[in-house]
Amino acid sequence: MLLTCFIAAVFCSSSFAQNDYGAADKFVEKQGSMDSLNLAQIAKRITAGSTDKEQQSRAIFFWISNNIALDPKAIKINDQRKSLPEDVVKLRKGTALGFAKLFQEMASIANIRCLVVDGYIRSGIDELNSPADEINHSWNVVQLGLSPDTWHVLDAAKAAGTMDKKMTVFTKKFTTGYFFTDKTLFNLDHYADNDAWQLGPGPKSIKEFYALPIIGPAAYEYVLKKPTPATGYIKTKSKAKVSFTLPISSGATIENVSLIIGDGKKMQKPEPMNFSSNGGAITFSYQFKTEDTYPVKILVDEKMILEYMVEVSE
Repeated sequence: MLLTCFIAAVFCSSSFAQNDYGAADKFVEKQGSMDSLNLAQIAKRITAGSTDKEQQSRAIFFWISNNIALDPKAIKINDQRKSLPEDVVKLRKGTALGFAKLFQEMASIANIRCLVVDGYIRSGIDELNSPADEINHSWNVVQLGLSPDTWHVLDAAKAAGTMDKKMTVFTKKFTTGYFFTDKTLFNLDHYADNDAWQLGPGPKSIKEFYALPIIGPAAYEYVLKKPTPATGYIKTKSKAKVSFTLPISSGATIENVSLIIGDGKKMQKPEPMNFSSNGGAITFSYQFKTEDTYPVKILVDEKMILEYMVEVSE
């Protein structure tokens, strides 16, 4: 009881501002991994003392994304047998479904309305225009009020880190932007199996979704909206220029934009672009002179925001 009261006092004294999660993150970070506690004890400790459901949701998201790892072996074979929340906490790893179920369970303990959404993501340019045969990802929606507008989206699994192309190595790197994400951006990167959970503008079919450019982690930092070209496969001539527009709404000052053309042994060094950044959009043009088909990554301040496949003919 004394411990609970102490936690409550610390959590409440932070005076969290709306959409300011720094104090909540630091509080959860101080609690550590809590290896000796069970799921319910962890959920109660990290949400204690706050009546604000948004801050409690953030606390759960932050703890899960920083203490649970994606399981490469289970993800590679799409094995969902170890997705029970208790198993995920015990093993400290799981599939995306395991992450989503764990978040839902902890949210339920905090009396937060939350659901698991199953659907699709693309992991790389190789999946462009190649829809998956079965669901390959899961995330959560959280309701903080009574209207449809009070549903929010989050992806604790993607926030935890990244997998390599061979799906054998997980690299932990927390990305805050996957929490209560802008819905237009989220729908460029996620496609719900039940369209009721799209919650905002986005592709109308799985075929249309798999035709979109690949979204990089930096898109969440800059809050990217629908880019141009709108489809991920670009056909152009060697004497023509391709125009790119990247609407962003983060208000960030952009220092540089560059392209990385090719991959593997054919990957070129980043090539700086002559760009403009006016009215919340990055714009530039580029002439692809080499006749071939190759991936093209767009980097903003050295961080990958988008990837296209470009086919260049004479």
